[in-house]
Amino acid sequence: MSSPTLSRASMVIAAASTVVEWYDFTLCLYFASVLSRVFFGPGAGGLLTALAGFAVSYLLRPLGAVVFGHIGDRQGRRRMMLLSMAVMTAAMLATALLPTYAQWGAAAGWLLLALRCLMAFSVGGEYTGVVAYLLEGAPPERRGLITSLAAAASEVGALLAVGVCAALVYWLPTPSVESWGWRLPFLLGAALAGGVWLARSTMGESPDFERQLAEGTVPTAPLGYTLRHHRAAIGRTFAISALGSITYYVGITYVPTFLATTGQRGEAEALGLSTVAAIVVILVTPVVGWLSDKLGRRLVLAVLAGAGALLPITLFSLMRGGSAGQALLGAVVLAAVAGGVSAVGAAATAEQFPGEGRLSGLALGATAATAIFGGLTPFVAELLIAHTGWPLVPGAMIAGVALLVLPVLLTMPETAHRPQRPA
Repeated sequence: MSSPTLSRASMVIAAASTVVEWYDFTLCLYFASVLSRVFFGPGAGGLLTALAGFAVSYLLRPLGAVVFGHIGDRQGRRRMMLLSMAVMTAAMLATALLPTYAQWGAAAGWLLLALRCLMAFSVGGEYTGVVAYLLEGAPPERRGLITSLAAAASEVGALLAVGVCAALVYWLPTPSVESWGWRLPFLLGAALAGGVWLARSTMGESPDFERQLAEGTVPTAPLGYTLRHHRAAIGRTFAISALGSITYYVGITYVPTFLATTGQRGEAEALGLSTVAAIVVILVTPVVGWLSDKLGRRLVLAVLAGAGALLPITLFSLMRGGSAGQALLGAVVLAAVAGGVSAVGAAATAEQFPGEGRLSGLALGATAATAIFGGLTPFVAELLIAHTGWPLVPGAMIAGVALLVLPVLLTMPETAHRPQRPA
């Protein structure tokens, strides 16, 4: 008998809703140079302060993932996703209404960082909740393709963020952007999040969670259950997400800051390159998800890790010192690798666990890796460039992580066609 699946409407709403979280966080990274001046005042240290603050806020993602994961494992995926989106809506609206450094001084920066922490907390369980929901509602032979749509839709959010930033930089003079224009992207994000919350209220519950309710297998303490029974799976999930996080956050979202601070490209040109890269990710992601259904998660991840080990230093060199065409090539290839890892990683991480305790397992593995190799790495990359004088540090960071996780990917069990039942 085939596994029960979700309605197409529920699947579309769940996949599309990842637009919001990635719109907000990539907005902050793409707009880092502007926000640093608005909230931390003029001076060379403002950008590093902003990036450090965003990195610290990312450390709350694992805590949020544990809290929201507990809700999702105990009370259902749908309830968890409604709650997280409500918090995200409130945080983005509050950010749009913040006073600036010129108005409140240093207090403005602290308020921004507090709201970044609240946003990170709510986002902690958001993406993993959507991934689990899609995986549990997809036909077994299409889990990779359908789950990858969450990653593709998240890049739509990133594309929207970079498009809005590019439009503001292009159409508004810098004084206008810094006085009031920066508020517009956050107001748009709050409206978008509110619309997603309304759409999510019509979604059905995950078939796998309904199975757990019917069989009486919902774990009383999901976190403890996962730690007792699935420690190796947590380690594998951490490795997959470490590769996905550093390729995405250093290979895509940090690129505009890299291009601007190395002095080779203007802000508008850097954001334009990132727009093209985002489109590439959207196109690549479902293709790689489909390939992982056909060829297996292990093989596709291993090939992508090999590309991550061999290419990034050369690609960052092209972006920094090459012609406009070479810079575009570097950005596009980096984006394709990052998009590919995110695509197959979505299903591969969720498949490491049974339905029971799945969200808690993803919190311990995937979200913890994202906090370390996602939120911290743009700050570390910028700091290392400043201290070493070597502009290709970001490429070396990606290559190093890819080499470290490759043995794990080569030896992990294949999950593409494994039934998603309790172990």
